[in-house]
Amino acid sequence: MTGSGPTPQPVCSPLTRAAVFLVFTVDPGGESGVRSLLEELTGLVRSVGFRAPAAGLACVVGIGSQAWDRLFAGPRPAELHRFAGVAGERHRAPSTPGDLLLHIRAEAMDVCFELAAVVTSRLSGQASVVDEVHGFQYFDERDLLGFVDGTENPSGAQAHSVATVGDEDPAFAGGSYVLVQRYLHDLSSWDGLTVEEQEKVVGRTKLSNIELGDDVKPSNSHVALNVVEDEEGRPLQILRANMPFGNVGRCEHGTYYIAYCRTPAIVEKMLERMFVGNPPGNYDRILDYSTATTGSLYFAPPVELLDELPPPAAGVSGEIPDTDLEGR
Repeated sequence: MTGSGPTPQPVCSPLTRAAVFLVFTVDPGGESGVRSLLEELTGLVRSVGFRAPAAGLACVVGIGSQAWDRLFAGPRPAELHRFAGVAGERHRAPSTPGDLLLHIRAEAMDVCFELAAVVTSRLSGQASVVDEVHGFQYFDERDLLGFVDGTENPSGAQAHSVATVGDEDPAFAGGSYVLVQRYLHDLSSWDGLTVEEQEKVVGRTKLSNIELGDDVKPSNSHVALNVVEDEEGRPLQILRANMPFGNVGRCEHGTYYIAYCRTPAIVEKMLERMFVGNPPGNYDRILDYSTATTGSLYFAPPVELLDELPPPAAGVSGEIPDTDLEGR
């Protein structure tokens, strides 16, 4: 526990030069193995990170709605549910399988890769990797479309307030909801636009990263449609930790979108505005050049819950399965 309550996982850690995103589905009968991994994870991060302390290795684990009920008995986070996806007239944000999310980050890829390998070895025969993305910093925090990403991120105490659950769900205070999507960019079409046209799609200047004035910023720009307000007109925020990724041989260029939030309602509202439009039909123009291919929602419990897991769900053994727990 911290002086002010439960200890969040490192969801508010600064952006790093490297990251690995792993999404698993739990195999039939693999619940005990996953529970064992969750209990071991803090120690595994410490052991791998000790070998390269300057890299600042950190890891956040999130648990999906269906997996939560398979792993734990008793209460569950109030707003945890399966991401339903969003369908607009022209573009769609799909919902794809995911029971367990690992967001591994550091200043160097080697320690990220090592922890990913250790975790995957621990989960062999218990859970299967269904998505793996290796992210990297691109120049001055830019995405592969050439624009700075994450400019409006909160920081400090505000980031903590935005990204972690509070007294509204006291049993899970200090936890965080996490929504992830993999976006692939059509750079051939994007690069066919002039810089001025690109800036109107995004809503910011490309070089200086200045938001366009309301008199010139289109209502269907990415910046305009990502503004969500409460009933009193105050902006509602999330904490993004997006990373570029790519494979030049496959002409694959993308952004791994990851949003930490106190309530998933905010990020789901943002996606509705992007894909359906505000008003409907006035969708986010960036979607003409960037396609969502995955989408899933998780809850990242506070550290104390991981250190002392809730009782297992009915039918789940508390025994460690007969696998190679020595791993690598």
